[in-house]
Amino acid sequence: QVQLVESGGGLVQAGDSLRLSCAASGRSLSFYIMGWFRQAPGKERELVAYISRSGGSTYYADSVKGRFTISRDNAKKRVYLQMNSLKSEDTAVYYCAADSAVIAPMTAWEYDYWGQGTQVTVSS
Repeated sequence: QVQLVESGGGLVQAGDSLRLSCAASGRSLSFYIMGWFRQAPGKERELVAYISRSGGSTYYADSVKGRFTISRDNAKKRVYLQMNSLKSEDTAVYYCAADSAVIAPMTAWEYDYWGQGTQVTVSS
């Protein structure tokens, strides 16, 4: 098992940057594909990005492509989401998630482990 704790959220203005961090404890992080999801009020939880176990492969939702970067440091048991050029529509609770599947999961229900979330609010 792995336990996940997100940090780094906050209130920023449109165009600003934030870096979210996900700290893992328990089993080695290298066992897991890691994803960042977000959920805005009244909306479903959506996949923002995921990264393969080694960090060699990544995926981004079209809405964040070119603005967000996911990375990981397995030795430090950390996963990061660098968010640049933030927009008001990026406002949501952001969650870190882990899964041990062979093929990278694309939907929230496929991920086994979740953090508690961190709020990101972008004012325009």
